Amino acid sequence: MKGNTKATTPREYINSLDEPRKSEVSSLNTLIQKATGLKPAMMFGMLGYGKFHYTYASGREGDWCSVALASQKNYISLYACMTDGNGYIAESYKSKLPKVSIGKSCVRIKKLADIDHKVLTNLLKQNHKAFKVFQTKKD
Repeated sequence: MKGNTKATTPREYINSLDEPRKSEVSSLNTLIQKATGLKPAMMFGMLGYGKFHYTYASGREGDWCSVALASQKNYISLYACMTDGNGYIAESYKSKLPKVSIGKSCVRIKKLADIDHKVLTNLLKQNHKAFKVFQTKKD
């Protein structure tokens, strides 16, 4: 059920999955694109949306993405990596998405039926709004 981390395109990644995971990841990919307007790219062995460069005060720097999607052994991980003034946006949705496990920025989905798609869309839109603010501050 894990995605092919050697895939070079999002299509290869999704097509490497077995059903029903393939359909679920494909549906989430479409949902993310509709909510954010961002196109997927392969990043760090998973689907990444909204690549950005960061630099810490220490001088350490790297690249990451606003949203990422990965097929794991027991669940699908959706990473909503942006913060607002109150912390990680994904974490603020714990009470609104009670059938999934949510960490700081990771939403772990065992079955797509466990997700309220409207709530997940709102999470993604809020995350994207924070991403656009972050991009504006960098420019």
